[in-house]
Amino acid sequence: MAAIGILNLHKRRNAVDRIYRERLTLTNLRDTDIESRYRLDRESIVYLMRLIGGDIRKSGRGRSIDPETQVLVTLRYMAKGDFYSETGDVHGVSRSSVCRIIHNVVTSINKRLHNIRFPRTNEDILHTKVMFQRSCGLPNCLGAVDGTLVPIIAPKQNEEAFVSRTGCHALNVQAVADADMRFTDVVCRWTGASHDEMVFDNCGLKEHLEATNIGYLLGDSGYPLKPFLMTPYLHPGSPAEERFNKAHKRGRVVVERSFGVLKARFRCLSKSGGCLPFAPEKSANIILCCFKLHNLCLERGLPLPDISSDNDDSQTPGEFINECGRGGIQRRNELTQLFSR
Repeated sequence: MAAIGILNLHKRRNAVDRIYRERLTLTNLRDTDIESRYRLDRESIVYLMRLIGGDIRKSGRGRSIDPETQVLVTLRYMAKGDFYSETGDVHGVSRSSVCRIIHNVVTSINKRLHNIRFPRTNEDILHTKVMFQRSCGLPNCLGAVDGTLVPIIAPKQNEEAFVSRTGCHALNVQAVADADMRFTDVVCRWTGASHDEMVFDNCGLKEHLEATNIGYLLGDSGYPLKPFLMTPYLHPGSPAEERFNKAHKRGRVVVERSFGVLKARFRCLSKSGGCLPFAPEKSANIILCCFKLHNLCLERGLPLPDISSDNDDSQTPGEFINECGRGGIQRRNELTQLFSR
């Protein structure tokens, strides 16, 4: 017994006291610093904390990490694309805690925040069409569709399928944006080698538009011409067709600008922020969360960030001359007639 007591005393003398680092809070940050570091303003962060607080509440044991710190850690990573160690050092948590926090918070936001909605009611459909017609002159348009590449770390399985045309491993994310740069539909489960046309052809939105005939989307020439998907003339042969192409470009550019704003806001999605160091499934969850936070920023009127010139990563358009159905040609001709005067 004496020997055991001496051994325990020796362990206590050689034990290293646990060091608790100071953690940032919203109360000791200026408003400008909050928006610069986390991309959201103070009120929006508080809103998120209330929205998901029940999912990520602290355990009550020792120095467990409070919901505010968890939200700040996640937003900081998505805004800057930092290494875990740097994000942890800023907020006084360990590298392993950062990894766990990010996925818990992202999962909760995706579960609780529902602000990516394609117009379904008559009121929403009419509003979307009116806003697009004001911006580009094309009636009955419900949005602009395109794909963007988000770099990820090379997956352990089926690696070659994720290699994009740029040579990096990525997910090809399809999104539809309205005239206000709000994302109304997002698909982020396809590999970087997947072509935009194939992604659209296998999404639920295509089936919905085809079945309901409520309007159409604008897409580049990488998509086939359909009654519900208008593409530009590859070789315009009249002034009316040229004017249609210009109007089409004014309408479609909104989705490219939306991607630019998204990646400028959340650098973890941009190649300037490296790549998402997660498996494809977890990367897709983070991507979806960033899209939802982008919409939240628009809803709350936060200023748009400067768009850098390194966001042009969409696939090179191809020519789908043989996939232009009669219905698509007829609808485009009818729209072109609006520009014949």
